[in-house]
Amino acid sequence: MKLVKAQKIIHEAASVYSDSQLIWTLQSKSWVFDECGTMWFKSYRKTFASLNRIKSYRQPWTRPYSTSQTTVDSNEVKTFLAMAHKWWDEEGVYAPLHSMNDLRVPFIRDNLLKTVANHHPGKPLFGMKILDVGCGGGLLTEPLGRLGASVFGIDPVDENIKTAQHHKTFDPVLDKRIEYRVCSLEEIVEDTEETFDAVIASEVVEHVADLETFIQYCCQVLKPSGSLFITTINKTQLSYALGIVFAERIMGIIPKGTHTWEKFVSPEKLESILESNGLSVQTVTGMLYNPFSGYWHWSENTSLNYAAHAVKSMVPGHSGPTEIVFKGEKEEPQAEASTIPGMHEELKK
Repeated sequence: MKLVKAQKIIHEAASVYSDSQLIWTLQSKSWVFDECGTMWFKSYRKTFASLNRIKSYRQPWTRPYSTSQTTVDSNEVKTFLAMAHKWWDEEGVYAPLHSMNDLRVPFIRDNLLKTVANHHPGKPLFGMKILDVGCGGGLLTEPLGRLGASVFGIDPVDENIKTAQHHKTFDPVLDKRIEYRVCSLEEIVEDTEETFDAVIASEVVEHVADLETFIQYCCQVLKPSGSLFITTINKTQLSYALGIVFAERIMGIIPKGTHTWEKFVSPEKLESILESNGLSVQTVTGMLYNPFSGYWHWSENTSLNYAAHAVKSMVPGHSGPTEIVFKGEKEEPQAEASTIPGMHEELKK
């Protein structure tokens, strides 16, 4: 009976996903289960055409989360501790995050370049100081460092930071531009208030213990006119059916228990929290992952994943971004360039 129920949920979710022209649509097949729970594929179009009942699917049971002054959830720490050695396996559980760099790195780069008049042609983010919160093994930290930024990566999981530290040693340039620390966001607020030109929280806010406190701390460490970048998962019926039931329990694309649906946040709620902390939302756009091709795509649909960019309001008396030098690195920015030669190669290194 449980198998039949799971089959029904996925049938319904897939129908809505197809109707919305989302990437999760199976390119050629639909689900059929045998008595052992094995999944194989058959032609899906006729089957999916009549399955359009996901809107009536009951929302999962929800429970309130208590407000606290810590942003770290100890249960989440245990989950990621078990996977700390898998960060740089491009075909493993973090494969979707590796692929996500094709979208999130240009998204961050291009929006930050709107704030500067000149940039180094080979290192467009040179002179910018970025905080990567929940950096994990450094999957996003490293490409930002290659773009010239001075990046400070923090994570509460000690083994994650050990993995990140080890991996950056393969590139001497990154060793100058990237620093890592085992700590939570709140631990560095007092020492780094209004320090960073940008704060990145990519695939993080759905794991924190207190979202509002987390956003407040992000705002505190940002310079006036600094940028906050967030990628996360919308709180919808579809995100439950596909992000948890399908991705975790059926397909095993990510380990079971990685996400908690109650912690997902809608773009509307996130925007409200951002604006209440003095951040002006500039962009919210949908992100869709195709588990069969392994690629992400931008979309107007934010039913599942989405990216947001917000800017902290300007305060009189504060200057703009300043040059940051890590570990004695000394470079002089060159004149403005209309194009960024070799950008693709830089990101792939």
